Amino acid sequence: MKKQILTVGLVVASLVMSFTASAQETTMVGGQQMYPAKNIVENAVNSADHTTLVAAVKAAGLVETLQSKGPFTVFAPVNDAFENLPAGTVETLLKPENKATLTTVLTYHVVAGKMDFNTISAAIKKGKGMATMTTVSGGKLIAKMNGAHNITITDENGSTANITTYDVYQSNGVIHVIDKVVLPKM
Repeated sequence: MKKQILTVGLVVASLVMSFTASAQETTMVGGQQMYPAKNIVENAVNSADHTTLVAAVKAAGLVETLQSKGPFTVFAPVNDAFENLPAGTVETLLKPENKATLTTVLTYHVVAGKMDFNTISAAIKKGKGMATMTTVSGGKLIAKMNGAHNITITDENGSTANITTYDVYQSNGVIHVIDKVVLPKM
């Protein structure tokens, strides 16, 4: 009897652990599951919250880059972040003649390497309250803690974005959802 109870207990524990592990593997973003086995672009195209970002990535010709091995850390602004830019900004950036500027803005949201919450917060601690990250475009972003589990990202113009969803793991990096578009000095 004790063996049967122990066996049932082990099976239940195994099922709970399996469920917990699979729940940790995906994250809901924009109403869709983001799968760690898929790359950044494969996941982003499914997020209803990132349609503007995906359109911009396509217009800039960055799809192949963000599908490559990486790893990359992407600070992904939601649609509302783009809507809060001055009127006409997105439309202007999406014009073919502004592809270079659009590319600079988008690659300013990307840091080489896989920097999850723990990595960024450790860098902030090591930097005595702030961590400077160099973006793929060559610009700088400043990360700071704002509470026990909130990191803010400040751009070169002093505008600050909050990370609203952390550690959306991808096969080629990690995405952090942010509430503002960060912009380099231009």
